[in-house]
Amino acid sequence: MVLPTAADPSAPPARPARPRRILPGILALALGGFAIGTTEFAIMGLLPQAVADLEVDLPAGGILISAYALGVVVGAPLLAAGLARVDRKVSALSLMAMFVIGHAASLLAPDFATMLVARFISGLPHGAYFSAAALAAAHLAGPARRGQATAWVMAGLSVANLVGVPVATWLGQSAGWRWMFILTGVFGTATIAAVAWLVPAIPAPAGTSVRGELTALRSGALWRAVLVGTIGFAGMFALYTYIAPVFVEIGGLPERLVPVIMALYGLGMVAGTLLGGAWSDRSATRTLQWMLGTVAVALALFSVTAPWWVLSLVPLLAAATAASALVPSLQVLLVDAAPHAPQLSGALNHSALNLANAMGAWVGAAVISAGAGLQVPAGAGAGLAAVGCVLSLLLLRPRSAATPS
Repeated sequence: MVLPTAADPSAPPARPARPRRILPGILALALGGFAIGTTEFAIMGLLPQAVADLEVDLPAGGILISAYALGVVVGAPLLAAGLARVDRKVSALSLMAMFVIGHAASLLAPDFATMLVARFISGLPHGAYFSAAALAAAHLAGPARRGQATAWVMAGLSVANLVGVPVATWLGQSAGWRWMFILTGVFGTATIAAVAWLVPAIPAPAGTSVRGELTALRSGALWRAVLVGTIGFAGMFALYTYIAPVFVEIGGLPERLVPVIMALYGLGMVAGTLLGGAWSDRSATRTLQWMLGTVAVALALFSVTAPWWVLSLVPLLAAATAASALVPSLQVLLVDAAPHAPQLSGALNHSALNLANAMGAWVGAAVISAGAGLQVPAGAGAGLAAVGCVLSLLLLRPRSAATPS
């Protein structure tokens, strides 16, 4: 899996950590990714319980997902640029502390408005944490293994969808949906302890500056990739935001089996991340284009099979795999567009994907509020993915395998 946020051209050759400290340190950083992945996606499986507790309707509940996503969109570039000169370990610890505080606020939120603010705060450190953790992991492993090290950090997000999200969904259904915040808060606190103990100090490269990172924002290629990724990936979230009520109310799935659906989606994410990383080595642009087309077809098929939950499993798995496979490709394109600002360009990947999260949730809420029904968000998502695919063909030009694509 190729995740080039670890490549920091401004950094002098780093002296790798002692071999005995490399893997534990990287796993400590990956635990933070696991915590973030769990909180980002578990809420979708618990949306019916959340709206009942907060006394709002389902479309309003979808805004909870949008609030977190908008926190990521705002926080990723601002915090990544602001922490560019800070020790990578200190950055990771500070960002994870903010994550835990946001979850404590979510747990105690007395009403819907307060919950929206708390979820926004929880999302602020998301993208910047992954950027700082990836750079820290690359330092620990050394130049020869930085790609593998970064893959381990990012794998925390995929594994969360396979394990953390189903567990959090089951716990929320069994003991109350707010237990999700307790569980992810524990994961975040454990990350702070593990990083403090196992990760050494990692100073930012000499010459790093906020102004230098912000030069990435001048790249037209960067913004074209952000536009394509945001619109295309929003298609997946138009469905996934409402996955629990769609399967239960439209497909007839027993509610107790929702965690199984979440695990299946997580399996697709893990497979897609691994496949997308390998395919991006050949051509990131072509991979992005093919995967957006696949998502569009899979979501269109899901909109037809939705009344039969068993039949819907195939297009759901296909859409999850393809959507996750395009993420490493987008990361490659963003870093290629701004190679001298790795912290900011890597964080912008998460901004793009979470802006897509907010957009998809809003589109899904809009069609449901219009009376179209729960079966329609998948079709709307197919349209968004198709638009993203067309834009990628118009705006992104593939290059040869020997050059960045």
